Amino acid sequence: MGLTGKALFQGGLAGGFFKKDGRKARGAERFREAGLVIFIVVVSAVVQARNKEFLTAININQLLVNTAILGILAIGMMMVLLTGGIDLSIGATMAFSGMVTALTCFARPSIPPVVLVLEGALIGAGFGLLIGLLVARFSILPIIASLGLMNVIRGLTYVVSKGSWVSAYQMSDAFKGMATGRFLGVNNLIVIAVALYIVFFYFITYTRTGRRIYAVGSNAEAAGIIGLPRRRIVTLVYLLMGALSGLAGVLWVAKFASAQGDTAAGYEMNVIASCVLGGVSVSGGRGKVSGLILGVILFGILANALPLINVSPFWQQAIQGVVILAAIITNVLIKRNNDKAVLRARAAAIAGKTSKTGGAS
Repeated sequence: MGLTGKALFQGGLAGGFFKKDGRKARGAERFREAGLVIFIVVVSAVVQARNKEFLTAININQLLVNTAILGILAIGMMMVLLTGGIDLSIGATMAFSGMVTALTCFARPSIPPVVLVLEGALIGAGFGLLIGLLVARFSILPIIASLGLMNVIRGLTYVVSKGSWVSAYQMSDAFKGMATGRFLGVNNLIVIAVALYIVFFYFITYTRTGRRIYAVGSNAEAAGIIGLPRRRIVTLVYLLMGALSGLAGVLWVAKFASAQGDTAAGYEMNVIASCVLGGVSVSGGRGKVSGLILGVILFGILANALPLINVSPFWQQAIQGVVILAAIITNVLIKRNNDKAVLRARAAAIAGKTSKTGGAS
């Protein structure tokens, strides 16, 4: 077989593998998402049977409002996880950006809320850019880079606030209205979250950069070999994560009308858990926006439903942990079975091609 024929043979074989692998991966994702939908329905039915207030319009609206900020942060965390990274600094970034914008609002009550939102997002983007550079340019492990900066940012929050709070009476009504106001009858937080998900879905699904994010997370070495700008992609996802964290910090302070040094302490764990529940792989390269939405909704339902059925606060985190562990185990088993099926299919295809080639010669 000549060089050209051999290349065509290998290319066609590889193309067949990729198509089959893609179909199997999509089938596994649909199976997992269907299971997640069923689980959400079952949990909702059980809670509704225990408390008739759960599926009322008022409670559903409250659930969505309380879950909106979590959903905004999950967008950024999904992008980071897709590249095989992690960001533990988002809670501290939220605290710092929220504190700075609250102090700005206190000093200048007439400042437009949109300016405060931009201020918070730019602060967060700056911290995200720093982490991205540490990870991409200096090859520092993401967990180390983000953990170290988390402590730095949290300390800076106490420094700029001098250990004090910014309370509701020190904030303008326009600032607090960003989180309590409504657009066409829908709470602003829900509107912002939905708008961001629409933009993110288009970005991650239909743009070249979105596809490159998946490629970098699937195989960073291969991405570098074929010429993908891996460092720029990694830096970009951390910058976007930081910007969303800054935005979320401003919305958090506006929602609770209080800026504190320990704002959102540990909240990054909730965000990561929501992504994991939605099927986003912590090893990179796997995850869908539809699954992310389901994961965020499930986490929001658990946070809302457990108090309604009088589950002890001591048990609430334990129950959430069990659900998260179950999701992780399920994802691992599905991925393992899918990988085994792919390997068997490849082996069978190679054996079939080899026998045909040997028979023809």
